[in-house]
Amino acid sequence: MKQPNNPIKPSSLRDNFLPLLKNIKAVISETQNQVVRSINSAIILAYFQIGRMILEDEQAGTQRAEYAKETILRLSKELTTEFGKGYSADNLERFRKFYIIYQHRISASVMRKSSSRSKSASAIQKPGISDGVEFQFYLSWTHYIQLLKVKNEDERRFYEIEAAENNWSVRELQRQYNSALFERLTLSKDKKSVQKLIKKGQIIEKATDVLKSHYVLEFLGLKEDSEYSENDLETAIIDKLAHFMSELGKGFLFEGRQRRFTFEGDSFYVDLVFYNRLLKCFVLFDLKIGRLTHQDIGQMQMYVNYYDRKIKTSEENPTIGIILCKEENRTIVEFTLPEDNKQIFAKEYKAVLPSKESLKKQLL
Repeated sequence: MKQPNNPIKPSSLRDNFLPLLKNIKAVISETQNQVVRSINSAIILAYFQIGRMILEDEQAGTQRAEYAKETILRLSKELTTEFGKGYSADNLERFRKFYIIYQHRISASVMRKSSSRSKSASAIQKPGISDGVEFQFYLSWTHYIQLLKVKNEDERRFYEIEAAENNWSVRELQRQYNSALFERLTLSKDKKSVQKLIKKGQIIEKATDVLKSHYVLEFLGLKEDSEYSENDLETAIIDKLAHFMSELGKGFLFEGRQRRFTFEGDSFYVDLVFYNRLLKCFVLFDLKIGRLTHQDIGQMQMYVNYYDRKIKTSEENPTIGIILCKEENRTIVEFTLPEDNKQIFAKEYKAVLPSKESLKKQLL
């Protein structure tokens, strides 16, 4: 029996198949994402319009407070009967508040135009263009429910930007808010940097941009006053590494734990080593369960020097060293490190969530 001139070998078939499968999966995934974004945008726009209509109707009433309350209750009853759950009086109040807070996002002329088109809601898309108008709601409605609880406009804008850029789940948004991320970043910056933080979110350009006033490690489950070793702390962090990296912030990649280097017969171990792709540098962590000492700073200085001279490449930026301690000693830091220090930092960690009110008082 004559063999075909160009038989297809199994290995060749496999080589051609995998790229094909990968490309098809990418198309399907992107399509699914577009559908989700389109549905979310339509929902957000609908709630925005409902909030506008309720507010405008309220403003037209003669006895506004009583009129609005009665109207919302009647609307809730009628809408729930016809459309089911999702139109409680509380939700209608949220729609109203949502419009009041974000009414500047979409102009009145655009709203009138969208209302006149039967398919307007489905045409609005995530950071894209619809009839030449950018739609500016990038999160889910559940995210916005959480943001509506934030009274400070600057703080609310910051969390919205960060949630969108970092693809935070609603739970992660709640956690970052409850751990006072905004206040902790603000406390570590000057006024000019704070304004940039409010307008653009967290921008990572220099070492101090990744720092917080302190780090919150409540997810480790360690009690504030309980006894545990530095090894216990390190193991707990490794067990909850994803949570810890989320607390660190943008751009961090995990390189390893207990990284050893040896010279003149002595071995030294860096507790945790990360790499920040935005800063293009190694970030070393030394864990201390007690009060910071000058010996701790000297040890970190040696770690940083070793990584700068032996590990990093010429294209990478200077190594950052962070001593994560239970109790910081600012005087020791001030007189041990040079005044122009840009590489070594001591930061406290908290085993439980701090009070947002106590942090806000520090901002005054």
